[in-house]
Amino acid sequence: MPPHTEGTPHVHAGHESGIYVVRGTHTIRYGQALEFSQVLEAGDMVYIPADVPHMPVTADEEVVAIVARTDPHEQESVHLLGQRPPLELVLGGPAGAVRR
Repeated sequence: MPPHTEGTPHVHAGHESGIYVVRGTHTIRYGQALEFSQVLEAGDMVYIPADVPHMPVTADEEVVAIVARTDPHEQESVHLLGQRPPLELVLGGPAGAVRR
C-alpha cells in the first residue's frame, strides 16, 4: 500500500482474513462504525473475522503485507460500505484505496 492512503471501508461477507505485515507501519480501523483502531508494524499479524467492517490507513511509508482469506474467489465477497473520509480524495494505489 502506498503512503498516505486510506482503503475504502469494507467487509468480506462470510469470509475471514489474516494479514501479516512484512514492512512498514499502518493503522487498521475496524468495527461497525470503524470505531476501533490498531497500529500494525512489521512482524505483526492481525485476524479479521468474517463480516467485520475494516479499512487500512497508511502514514508516511509504504506498507507491504501478505493477506490470506478463506474465500477462493477473494474479491467476490468484498462489499464496500460507501463510507469515505470527508476529504478531497483522488483515486490511486491498490484497488479500493484512495490517495489524499
